[in-house]
Amino acid sequence: MSRHHQSSAAAHTTIAALAAAPRIDEFSPIAGRFLHALRLIALHDRMGRDPVPELAIRLGSVEVAAKALILAQTISATWPENIHVSRFCCRLLSHDEATIAAFVDAAAHGDLGAFEDALSGLIRTDRTHRLWEGALALAAAELRAV
Repeated sequence: MSRHHQSSAAAHTTIAALAAAPRIDEFSPIAGRFLHALRLIALHDRMGRDPVPELAIRLGSVEVAAKALILAQTISATWPENIHVSRFCCRLLSHDEATIAAFVDAAAHGDLGAFEDALSGLIRTDRTHRLWEGALALAAAELRAV
């Protein structure tokens, strides 16, 4: 097999993997709940309304709602461009949502290496500590609410 054919096959595999949208149920419940919260926050932001009351009802905890809002604001401040979120009812994730779910999952498991891998090349390393702390705080609030 020629070198060109191998690299072409690898490129096709990579492109196919990028084209396949991940599903929300491929991630932990903590990440899934946060993505729903993120979508709800985006919806309320577009309408110019405060999302906390509805977040607290849907998430079942004022503390979880507050931590979700803080993490969403931190993501917005550190992300290199506007965050693309899918519609609230959609089970498929945007690439941004998949990355966010991956780092929230990593933080919920206390896996700093996986967290850094999820954000590698996207967020400057001097900014990731805020995301790590926010994701840890959200995971802790979720566990306290159980």
